[in-house]
Amino acid sequence: MTTAATTGHPRPPVDRALRRERFGWYSYDWAMSVFNTSITTVFLGPYLTTVAETAAGPDGELGFLGLSIPPGSWFSYVLSASVLLQVLVLPLTGAVADRTGRKREMLAAFAALGALATTCLFFVADGRYLLGGALFVVANISFGAATVVYYSWLPDLAGPDERDAVSSRGWAFGYVGGALLLAVHLGLFLNAGALGLTEGEAVRICLATTGLWWGGFTVFTVSRLRNRPVREAVGRPSSGFRQLATTLREMRAFPLTLWFLGAYLLFNDGVQTVISLSAVYATEELGLDQGVLTGAILMVQVVAIAGALGLGRLAARYGAKRVVLGALVAWIGVLFAAFSLQEGAVAQFYALAAVIGLVQGGTQALSRSLFSQLIPAGKEAEYYGFYEISDRGTSWLGPLAFGLTYQVTGSYRLAIVSLVVFFVAGFVALAALPIRRAVVAAGNTPPERL
Repeated sequence: MTTAATTGHPRPPVDRALRRERFGWYSYDWAMSVFNTSITTVFLGPYLTTVAETAAGPDGELGFLGLSIPPGSWFSYVLSASVLLQVLVLPLTGAVADRTGRKREMLAAFAALGALATTCLFFVADGRYLLGGALFVVANISFGAATVVYYSWLPDLAGPDERDAVSSRGWAFGYVGGALLLAVHLGLFLNAGALGLTEGEAVRICLATTGLWWGGFTVFTVSRLRNRPVREAVGRPSSGFRQLATTLREMRAFPLTLWFLGAYLLFNDGVQTVISLSAVYATEELGLDQGVLTGAILMVQVVAIAGALGLGRLAARYGAKRVVLGALVAWIGVLFAAFSLQEGAVAQFYALAAVIGLVQGGTQALSRSLFSQLIPAGKEAEYYGFYEISDRGTSWLGPLAFGLTYQVTGSYRLAIVSLVVFFVAGFVALAALPIRRAVVAAGNTPPERL
């Protein structure tokens, strides 16, 4: 693993091989981010719902395993199933990656499977809602597993003082790629008629090209990354399951690392809920149309590029923990500003979306690099498996709070501001964490600024 001096002396120049490998690592953020933007956030949910509606029976319901399901609930159930399966798959993925050291091959395999399943979404039409659900489950699980392996390279590519910058650059690459392909997709969708396509055909092309983008650029990534020898500190259990069981027992010896995971669970759930439910709030409470929402999504992607790089620079000066805490204060301000937005106020909504873009990428990029400091050497992929569970496996908490608040009060404004509790609780938990002691307790060298 690359190390950096923390005594204030100039860092040695990065050698050409490491620069090449870092660029390959950045390129995977570019490759995979399109799945989140074009598939999960924009196109698949509405399209799969339409496909399900055409397959509904005379009673307007779908048949699945003897159950009757409203078409409008199909995508949310499929998404929930994929997340639940990730909770089971991701830690095991990390255990196998750390035990075997074959991260390059695993990243290639998971990304190829996910990209293939995504490309095959092109064939979801004419009521084939089961095919669409199955392909998305495979793609989303593969996406999560590949992400775990990808994240685990960060400690190998950057020393303690470099990780915030490296992680932020990777996140910025992802936003550039996501924004570029989403802009192409939106152009195709909005001009489908002029191109002789139906809206459904345009969406299917968007889905397929997302898979091709993901798979194609992953080839570039894999060609530049390299495996590291398995550390002697990592035991040699006979299987990934036993390796995972060993790690679960050992994690109790690192309570400060678990403390960070708990804090991340809280504030990241707030982040993800704001992102996922902002469209509902905009349409139902503010009366904004789909064109405004689409423009806001694209703007967030563009602004987040500057946000990720800018907060990365601030972390180099003030430390990642302080910058993340500042970003959480900004998120709290975002929620109160959303509560106060006037109905139909497009300019205000775009201004708020710009602020979200500025803090979104930096919050996530710096959390990724900060957590890398708290992982015992040789356990990177396993711990990032649990990190991704915190990112994905608890994403029902925020929506539950939002939904319950709306059910009790009948107010979307009170529902959106109820999410403040996640940011406040996450802020308090992170602020109270003795981060430098946590890094030392994990057996790592603390960076100069935390």
